[in-house]
Amino acid sequence: MIKQLQLFDFSQKIHYRTEILAGLTVAMTMIPESLSFAILAGFPPLMGLYGAFIMGIVTAIFGGRPGLISGGAGATVIVLIALMKSHGIEYVYGAIALAGIIQILIGIFRFGKFIRLVPQPVMFGFVNGLAIIIFMSQLNQFQTVVNGQTEWLSGIPLFIMAALVALTIIIVLLLPRITKAIPGSLAAILIVFGIVTFFGIDTRQVIDIASISGSLPPFHIPAIDISIESFNILFPYALVMAAVGLTEGLLTLNLVDEITGTKGRSNKECIAQGGANMLNGFFSGMGGCPMIAQTLVNLSAGSRARLSGIVAALTILLIILIGAPVIERVPLAALTGVMIMVAAGTFEWASFKAIRRMPTADIFVMAVVTIITVFLHNLALAVLIGVIISALVFAWESAKRIRARKFIDAHGVKHYEIYGPLFFGSTANFSEKFDVQNDPAEVVIDFKESKISDMSAIDAVNKITERYASINKKVQLKHLSEDCRLLLKNADSLIEVNILEDPTYKVMTD
Repeated sequence: MIKQLQLFDFSQKIHYRTEILAGLTVAMTMIPESLSFAILAGFPPLMGLYGAFIMGIVTAIFGGRPGLISGGAGATVIVLIALMKSHGIEYVYGAIALAGIIQILIGIFRFGKFIRLVPQPVMFGFVNGLAIIIFMSQLNQFQTVVNGQTEWLSGIPLFIMAALVALTIIIVLLLPRITKAIPGSLAAILIVFGIVTFFGIDTRQVIDIASISGSLPPFHIPAIDISIESFNILFPYALVMAAVGLTEGLLTLNLVDEITGTKGRSNKECIAQGGANMLNGFFSGMGGCPMIAQTLVNLSAGSRARLSGIVAALTILLIILIGAPVIERVPLAALTGVMIMVAAGTFEWASFKAIRRMPTADIFVMAVVTIITVFLHNLALAVLIGVIISALVFAWESAKRIRARKFIDAHGVKHYEIYGPLFFGSTANFSEKFDVQNDPAEVVIDFKESKISDMSAIDAVNKITERYASINKKVQLKHLSEDCRLLLKNADSLIEVNILEDPTYKVMTD
């Protein structure tokens, strides 16, 4: 039986072998991605690996979600490209550190809980868009640079690349049916690596991206003038980076919650991310956030604890220090095949089945979020727009739910029993329910099945009472909840009404 242990504050028992193998697999898939993003942004290649190590080790130990993998993610790096071109690497380090401070503050003030406001169609669109991005990014491995021009592979090189990718995918698919002693992804990388090495096959390797040999991350204080001008330059980039990182991170955390049936701690994750990014700024890393692709690789390998993330981070560090000559020879085709399978596993195929049952508005939201994610690579913007559209749709639908049951009692008093929320979106429909001119001298508005939600609702009630008062008719409010009464109390200069069944609270001015 595999030995079990307890690690840090995570109460679930874990397996050494499963966690270590999962961590090794994650490290293999993270290295080329971190290098590619660093090169894309114009950073030194090692800056990407330093970022992957620092993000990985800090969040694995202190993060709010065992099993979540963080590293040098493209979503946050893309934000810094313009700053790199305009002000150089020192300002990039400063922006990364400042982004970390912002993320820590968000966690301390417990703003991470607002991720709960993201509706399911937005989650579907986010995940599907990210899966498409992961898949499309792998197509770059089928390109090469000839005389400074990027060209698609052709002939024998294309055949070899495609065959090795296909072999990797076949191993990932079939090996779990034979044995689960070793993760399919790691086995595929090792087998393809062995075949290429044994037969001397000429194909692209990690070394073709960049050299990954180096030293420990060096401590470095960003050479930036301490001034308002510098802060004004850094803050917009830092704020966007912090927002993008937390958006992708907390959505990934929610996704892991759904997969594992457990509950992560969003605010703790915010603080851990912030701490890791702040260290990146002072230890020459490119920063980052949780990486959904590597997280899914980790989960599919069987990991459910923190150990795999620690192993992945330490593996990257060891590769930088002593293992670079070996890892630089790993075929990119093997890593490409693994990432293609990750993309397929990331995509929410169930969303196609759900479309038949989803409202048209939700389908539209899902499509918009997916399109923005794919074409703009701006996850924060995609999620924000999705949430705004969903909120507007909800407000519109809620506005149509306002109803009024009308009757006149034995004493000749007209009753309006209001159903549905009274807020800014429903005030127009609310006002149309009343027949002020033809109503009797006394009117009761009953809110037992309704609620006054905002100042627009208070203003609507005020206008109705004014219309009745202008022709000397009396209006009384009935069955107001405590929070509704508080709203009215705070606006007592506006409302001039009697409130039935409330002898201790009055809003009368006459």
